[in-house]
Amino acid sequence: MSNNQSDNLNILKAFKSANLFDKVALILSIWFGTGLLPGMPGTFGTAGAIPLYLLTNFLGARYRALLILIIIIVAIWSSHRSQCILGTDDPKEIVIDEVAGFLLTIIFIPFTLRNLIAGFFLFRFFDILKPPPIKIIEKKVKGGLGVVLDDLVAGLYTYLSLRFLLYMLN
Repeated sequence: MSNNQSDNLNILKAFKSANLFDKVALILSIWFGTGLLPGMPGTFGTAGAIPLYLLTNFLGARYRALLILIIIIVAIWSSHRSQCILGTDDPKEIVIDEVAGFLLTIIFIPFTLRNLIAGFFLFRFFDILKPPPIKIIEKKVKGGLGVVLDDLVAGLYTYLSLRFLLYMLN
């Protein structure tokens, strides 16, 4: 049995024995199952944020800011709780951190397909490459905050890069 299948079975086993709040934490942290998809859970988690991003385009800036704040708080809580339930630090199946980081990247960028695709690939680039201080944050900050904070910094790098590219192209 591959590690991914074994990890998925551990999550399913933990889910079955969890109380209601822990089940909610697990569902949110794996972003409704996208973190269980084989191969590239971070990429699938990032893609799983796109429907939420598309829905936010109908909201004003204040509501989008409130939404990203709520997502960040929920991401920290659910990531921390899921780590405790699973007994591991930053399991790859937890992808709500990618959701929060990508939304921070794109939520205040005007919607075009070009911007969405560029934001997606730039975010994955920074999330995988982990330029300073992202790698340091990932190693030093523990718990749910540590899981989420490195992706928020990757999201900030991506946002600034995307704004720069949009400025240069216009």
